[in-house]
Amino acid sequence: MTTEYLGVKQVAEHLGITQGALLSLRLPAPDATIGRTRGWLPETIDEWNANRPGRGVGGGRPRKHRNDDD
Repeated sequence: MTTEYLGVKQVAEHLGITQGALLSLRLPAPDATIGRTRGWLPETIDEWNANRPGRGVGGGRPRKHRNDDD
Protein backbone atom coordinates (compact mmCIF):
# COMPACT_ATOMS: atom_id res chain seq x y z
CA MET A 1 0.00 0.00 0.00
CA THR A 2 1.32 3.43 -0.94
CA THR A 3 0.97 6.41 1.37
CA GLU A 4 0.32 9.69 -0.42
CA TYR A 5 1.28 12.98 1.17
CA LEU A 6 0.07 16.46 0.33
CA GLY A 7 2.60 19.12 -0.59
CA VAL A 8 1.97 22.82 0.01
CA LYS A 9 0.09 23.20 -3.29
CA GLN A 10 -2.12 20.18 -2.55
CA VAL A 11 -2.80 21.37 1.02
CA ALA A 12 -4.04 24.70 -0.36
CA GLU A 13 -6.25 22.89 -2.87
CA HIS A 14 -7.52 20.53 -0.14
CA LEU A 15 -8.54 23.52 2.00
CA GLY A 16 -9.92 25.51 -0.94
CA ILE A 17 -7.57 28.47 -0.47
CA THR A 18 -4.70 29.96 -2.45
CA GLN A 19 -1.09 29.05 -1.80
CA GLY A 20 -0.46 32.65 -0.76
CA ALA A 21 -3.18 32.44 1.89
CA LEU A 22 -1.84 29.09 3.07
CA LEU A 23 1.67 30.47 3.50
CA SER A 24 0.35 33.04 5.97
CA LEU A 25 -0.87 30.21 8.24
CA ARG A 26 1.19 28.24 10.71
CA LEU A 27 0.97 24.68 9.41
CA PRO A 28 1.38 21.65 11.66
CA ALA A 29 4.65 19.73 11.67
CA PRO A 30 4.94 17.71 8.46
CA ASP A 31 4.35 13.96 8.51
CA ALA A 32 7.24 13.46 6.10
CA THR A 33 10.17 15.45 4.78
CA ILE A 34 12.22 14.67 1.70
CA GLY A 35 15.08 17.11 1.38
CA ARG A 36 13.39 20.49 1.89
CA THR A 37 9.99 19.29 0.70
CA ARG A 38 7.35 18.85 3.39
CA GLY A 39 4.40 16.45 3.17
CA TRP A 40 1.24 16.03 5.23
CA LEU A 41 -1.34 13.27 5.39
CA PRO A 42 -4.82 14.53 4.49
CA GLU A 43 -6.09 13.52 7.95
CA THR A 44 -3.34 15.60 9.61
CA ILE A 45 -4.48 18.68 7.66
CA ASP A 46 -8.16 17.98 8.37
CA GLU A 47 -7.53 17.67 12.12
CA TRP A 48 -5.34 20.79 12.20
CA ASN A 49 -7.91 22.79 10.22
CA ALA A 50 -10.79 21.67 12.47
CA ASN A 51 -8.90 22.68 15.63
CA ARG A 52 -7.31 25.97 14.63
CA PRO A 53 -8.80 29.19 16.01
CA GLY A 54 -11.44 30.90 13.92
CA ARG A 55 -11.14 34.26 12.22
CA GLY A 56 -10.59 37.15 14.59
CA VAL A 57 -9.87 35.07 17.68
CA GLY A 58 -7.64 36.72 20.24
CA GLY A 59 -7.26 40.23 18.95
CA GLY A 60 -8.46 43.26 17.20
CA ARG A 61 -10.55 46.13 18.41
CA PRO A 62 -13.81 45.34 20.18
CA ARG A 63 -16.92 45.99 18.14
CA LYS A 64 -19.05 48.97 18.98
CA HIS A 65 -22.36 47.81 20.36
CA ARG A 66 -25.38 49.69 19.20
CA ASN A 67 -27.48 50.97 22.06
CA ASP A 68 -31.19 50.32 21.40
CA ASP A 69 -32.12 53.32 23.61
CA ASP A 70 -30.71 55.82 21.07
